[in-house]
Amino acid sequence: MTRDWIGGLLLAVLGVVSAGVAAETELPPSTGLPKATADRLPQWRGFNLLEKFNRPRNTEGFRESDFRIIHELGFNFVRLPMDYRTWIVDGDWTRFDEQSLREIDQAVAWGGQYGIHVSINFHRAPGYTVARPGEAKSLWTDAEAQRVCAMHWAMFARRYRGIPSERLSFNLFNEPADVEPEVYVRVVKPIVEAIRAEDPERLIISDGLQWGQRPVLELADLRLAQATRGYTPSDVTHYRASWMSGADKFPTPVWPRLRANGTLYSPKKADMAPESRAPLIIRGPFDRETVLRIHVMTVSTRADLVARADGATIWERSFICGPGEGEWKTAEYREEWKIYQNVYDRDYEMTVPAGAKQIELAMTGGDWLQISEIGLKHGDLPEVTLQLRNDWDKPPADVTFRPSASGGSLVGQQMEDRRWLWETMIVPWKEAQEHGIGVMVGEFGCHNRTPHPVVLAWMEDCLQNWQEAGWGWALWNLRGSFGILDSGRDDVPYEDFHGHKLDRKMLELLQKYR
Repeated sequence: MTRDWIGGLLLAVLGVVSAGVAAETELPPSTGLPKATADRLPQWRGFNLLEKFNRPRNTEGFRESDFRIIHELGFNFVRLPMDYRTWIVDGDWTRFDEQSLREIDQAVAWGGQYGIHVSINFHRAPGYTVARPGEAKSLWTDAEAQRVCAMHWAMFARRYRGIPSERLSFNLFNEPADVEPEVYVRVVKPIVEAIRAEDPERLIISDGLQWGQRPVLELADLRLAQATRGYTPSDVTHYRASWMSGADKFPTPVWPRLRANGTLYSPKKADMAPESRAPLIIRGPFDRETVLRIHVMTVSTRADLVARADGATIWERSFICGPGEGEWKTAEYREEWKIYQNVYDRDYEMTVPAGAKQIELAMTGGDWLQISEIGLKHGDLPEVTLQLRNDWDKPPADVTFRPSASGGSLVGQQMEDRRWLWETMIVPWKEAQEHGIGVMVGEFGCHNRTPHPVVLAWMEDCLQNWQEAGWGWALWNLRGSFGILDSGRDDVPYEDFHGHKLDRKMLELLQKYR
């Protein structure tokens, strides 16, 4: 058989299947999907489906019920993040498993049936992945990996030639990271050429660099759209996510929140900016005796910490790390530096005298120390708390305490809220749009350990911003810990829905911004 005959047969089969289901479900002959071009992506709304996400765990076929539910709920987009190892034979990346490919064909066909755009993504490509284990060869440097990756994409381009870009797009690699833009462009160009040699009109989308955060303006000449991410800030979206290093040490997230850092550095740490070595300041006045609580997380080697009220020492302590048991919860030896960085994860309290105007927490020696939360109990009033970020080489918090009958509040100049999200997540991509690059959000969401009210508040700020920017989005995922179905949250009153547990509040929020 010639490849043209095979491609024609596939399209005919897809068309027949689609027409049959359209009649059954009373869908119109045309899917009604919006026009999709590299310079202007539609405001798609949808989900990631993970059936071929990560071999060996995810190797099954996609589910028609997912497409039916997505259509029923009023959404029109799915992204299929896939592991190339699910469609090769016996680990040979040059041989394709036709049965597995037919399961992907079926997902494309169901997209046509139910009026849903399908975006095929190589979550693990030959030579590249963000998952573990890594690939034996690097796509960015290895000629064979580049050749094989182009072969895989060319195979999909042949397979789906003629299906319009309104229905189908190719999303090259998931969240390319640790690669310079010029190297990335050099690798992408022959892959794009391989796709267009088979299917010149196929819509191709590139994720941004640095895990989808940074647009690649250098790709503008290749006529590629680009996808960003919605996982900012990560200590909100990935709270206690088992696969993310350090997520178990994040404080319980809140949203919106005062943006304040809690890492203190020794004044002798010359590799830090001078402003980063400043003390953490809490301004008053404190008209009555107040208990200050600090929650210390990680200490590097040694930290000599002092608390002062109007310059007078009210508390001091030396945290000295080492092996075995101690005040810390875990002793962690860092082989690369031959030092201990121990996790204390415990509270310390001190008393601020009545009439004090300012409190300072400062390092007087050692390396560095992380404070993840401060609390102020003003007399008999309830404690006021503030969670602190631990961004590297950033100035510590400078906040003001405002007492009230309910306990008071801590305020500062920088808030993390909808406007901050706009400046952080939208503005860097506006230049890409000005270069004729269409933009969407390929993944977003919050892990199921983040408190549900926090998830919904953060999510609405993101959705409002993306609506204003004119961007489409895809939640990670439909079913699972980020999704609206079967998410496993312990603070959600689920509804039974087509055999699943539905998070109605999250669904209604997403539908509000369709």
